[in-house]
Amino acid sequence: MQPFMASVAQLASVPFDPMASAEKAANHIARAGRDGTKLLVFPEAYLGFYPKGASFGAVVGQRSREGRAAFQRYFEAAVDVPGPETALVAEAAREAGIFVVMGAIERSGGTLYCTALFFDGAKGFIGKHRKLMPTAAERLIWGFGDGSTMRVFDSSIGRVGAVVCWENYMPMLRMHMYSQGVALYCAPTADDRETWLPSMRHIAFEGRCFVLTACQHIRRGAYPDDYECSFGNAPETVLMRGGSAIVDPLGHILAGPDFTGEAMLSAEIDPGQSARAKYDFDVVGHYARPDIFSLSVNEAPMPPVLSKS
Repeated sequence: MQPFMASVAQLASVPFDPMASAEKAANHIARAGRDGTKLLVFPEAYLGFYPKGASFGAVVGQRSREGRAAFQRYFEAAVDVPGPETALVAEAAREAGIFVVMGAIERSGGTLYCTALFFDGAKGFIGKHRKLMPTAAERLIWGFGDGSTMRVFDSSIGRVGAVVCWENYMPMLRMHMYSQGVALYCAPTADDRETWLPSMRHIAFEGRCFVLTACQHIRRGAYPDDYECSFGNAPETVLMRGGSAIVDPLGHILAGPDFTGEAMLSAEIDPGQSARAKYDFDVVGHYARPDIFSLSVNEAPMPPVLSKS
């Protein structure tokens, strides 16, 4: 397989207007295609949006009327999968000939999920991964994914998978991804702290895979004036500062991190590097000890209601 260009899109979504976010993404997908990119990764919660600083009126033992109204507004700003926003992204990926991984807030029934969407330029929308474990207050507004959406996808550029934000701190989930031969490990996130990039470098080195992490760079002014935000209402306040990056299978940084604003970061991916890196360490191969350690993974869908005829 020949080397190719991959990119991460450090872009702000358009809160409460997922179609505008999709249109913005489509424009950048087209631009990336013209620049020769074959894989493009967008941040966590790019379609829909990440509700940084919102409390949704909740304390232990009580929810406010205003908080319920805030959740309704957030729920209505999420996306159906598939839906018109995903159709637009799929068409943009097809026209550009790009494999796209994009974070979204997915609406299903009465529940929201933090989801990573996969678009193959040649095949359209091919699947999704729902975040298994929302972090801290995210558990109030997002449901839990199950093991049925943890697969790695074959593509013309290699095997692509996604692990969202703090899921990356779950060693057993990482091990499952490695066991599927993930070569292009995508990590959409909302974590912009100094501790994030060292974790991405560790995962690349541990899995001997390329890691592409994308985080939004977004300011308070991108949100409506009446949006509740614990970080204040000054329009220039940075709510997420980016830090997107691309890391190679030996943990070397190929692009980023960038904390200056919206950006498209690119690097050349040499697929042969993964094999060279696994020469002395393959965590699910010659460096494993299955006689001592083993992992059991439940990949079955876990619906709350099963109908039997």
